[in-house]
Amino acid sequence: MAAGTVQKGHRAARGRRRGHKPMSEINVTPFVDVMLVLLIIFMVAAPLLTVGVEINLPNTDAKALPSEKEQPLTLSLTSAGKLILQETPIEPEDLILKLKAVSLEREDDRIFFRADGSNDYESVMKIMGSLSKAGFPNISLVTDTN
Repeated sequence: MAAGTVQKGHRAARGRRRGHKPMSEINVTPFVDVMLVLLIIFMVAAPLLTVGVEINLPNTDAKALPSEKEQPLTLSLTSAGKLILQETPIEPEDLILKLKAVSLEREDDRIFFRADGSNDYESVMKIMGSLSKAGFPNISLVTDTN
């Protein structure tokens, strides 16, 4: 008799399962978690991808500039006195010609000038003076923040 009771109860439970319809909603929680992790990774990695030239920038208390629509045009002066436009080393004599060629393809005429802190004031000012004289008055000096 006990076997018959268990069997009936087993059938009743099986019948209840068949009555349920499958859930048709999509669980988006794992998708949102993955997207947030990717967002954080890209937010951390994006500033590291702009310029690959190693320069020891001086520190200031100035605030950072707002973000740009296009990749900033950077000119770097290394501690050895070499000029680097974006990531390409150039000679000082070719600086103005290359900048004029690049500026024809860009909307923004701003130049971000990065100079190693060990450079003397005169060499930095000579480059800034030649840029201004050639028609590039919109020069932003890049520093590290404290």
